[in-house]
Amino acid sequence: MNVDVNYKSTLRISSHIPFLKTRRQAAMATKESDPSGSGGISRQNSGVGGQWESDLTAVQHSLKFVKNLEEHYVCPTCKGVVLNPHQTSCGHISCYRCIQGLLENSPATTSACLLDRGLIRSDEEHERYTCPEVEIKCPNKCSQMIKRCMLEDHADQCPEVKTDCVYKKYGCSVRERRAQVKVHEETALNHHILLVLGSNTKLETQMEILQQEVLLRHKELQERSRQVSGLEEGVRPLAQLVSRCDNTLSAVQGSLEDQRDHISSVQLQLEELSSVFGPGVAREELGQIRASLDALRQQVSVTEGLKDHLGELKETYMRHSRLLSIHTAQLECNEEHFRELESTSYDGKLIWKLRDYRKKKEAGARGQGPCLSSVPFHTGRCGYKMAARAYLNGDGAGRDTHLSLYVVLMRGDFDPLLPWPFRQPVSLSVLDQSGTNNHLTMSFKPDPENTSFHRPGSAAANASAPTNVASGFQCFASHAQLETPKNAIYVRDDTLFVKVKVDTSGLEDL
Repeated sequence: MNVDVNYKSTLRISSHIPFLKTRRQAAMATKESDPSGSGGISRQNSGVGGQWESDLTAVQHSLKFVKNLEEHYVCPTCKGVVLNPHQTSCGHISCYRCIQGLLENSPATTSACLLDRGLIRSDEEHERYTCPEVEIKCPNKCSQMIKRCMLEDHADQCPEVKTDCVYKKYGCSVRERRAQVKVHEETALNHHILLVLGSNTKLETQMEILQQEVLLRHKELQERSRQVSGLEEGVRPLAQLVSRCDNTLSAVQGSLEDQRDHISSVQLQLEELSSVFGPGVAREELGQIRASLDALRQQVSVTEGLKDHLGELKETYMRHSRLLSIHTAQLECNEEHFRELESTSYDGKLIWKLRDYRKKKEAGARGQGPCLSSVPFHTGRCGYKMAARAYLNGDGAGRDTHLSLYVVLMRGDFDPLLPWPFRQPVSLSVLDQSGTNNHLTMSFKPDPENTSFHRPGSAAANASAPTNVASGFQCFASHAQLETPKNAIYVRDDTLFVKVKVDTSGLEDL
């Protein structure tokens, strides 16, 4: 690690060193260290210390302080209070002469800080290119001197920065300096009104198309319902027939077992007759047995035929059952899609009505499905797909005490065309139903490093999951704040309203 010494630091020793024991001792220390009366210890340091630094070096280890000297004000090389302090890039403070000694007595590639062994080298590039505290001229030519660390914030206000008209999403293509855009927005009001009207007309046309699509899907849903009803009517007699065949087969199998037992008994009797009366009597009995066996074989043949027919009926029944299951699954999918088409929005806003608040909160307390999910909504017709999630009894740190609210990015049809990671600010609100608009609102700006805001299904998030991990607030509002507020009504008729709003500024329509 390379460590640069900042030879233009303007630290004052007096701002880092505790007061001396008495004013007299302080005056003596000042007089001894600075005979010229130019300020001594409290004067601003420079690249070269001069005579005052040499004088102070003599008493550096004998100075006494009211409070214990903090460790970071002790030079790691000479172990005395830091004189003419200079700070390395690793953050440690040393005497100027000690650092100079390290640089002069060691090669440039081996001079290292004694505390963390960070490389020390004499280089002013830190101040020139990277130091956040150095003031530089605004790169947008507004003539202001700005600290390097404030450039990004300054760009949001700089009148010389080029910016888009706020009506860009309605079709205005003006992009000029911020001051000129302000004038344009004030003078082109009629043009902007026409753009908004045109956009509204387009939205109305899209809504009409969507309504027609919803009606068409509704008709398809009704037709599928009729088909399923017809299949159920057709399967019902088959199921009854299979049940009767099962009963018949059970009876035949019982009869067959009885006949087998009877044959075994006859064979034993035949053997006994043959041994007692001779072969003539046995032959007569054998004829009767053969006739009985022929009748039994015929019954067995009929039984096997019934069994084959029963197998065919079972196959038919299973085929119809599978077909019915397919149609039922398709019907459920269509119903879900139909509900989504009816309630989805495309302007980055969602109003979510949560009914049965107390019942669902108690279910969450018992651990029975505590997470509630809203229908999806979008930031535009071809924008990001999102949903809201709520834990009425709380989640994580808010469990049993707070309402927890989150938003989650879902895999959408237009994800390959959208910019990632997701960067739009999001606000979550619980709406006041008293009419006084005392809404509870919390907002957050997505962290680009958090995989929750990367493209759903990507390797950075979870390639197999249709949604990302939800982000939001575990302790959004306490149960007491929701259920017994002073100047608002958040739960009325056992119903809670949650609003989600995504800041869509800067998003371009595809």
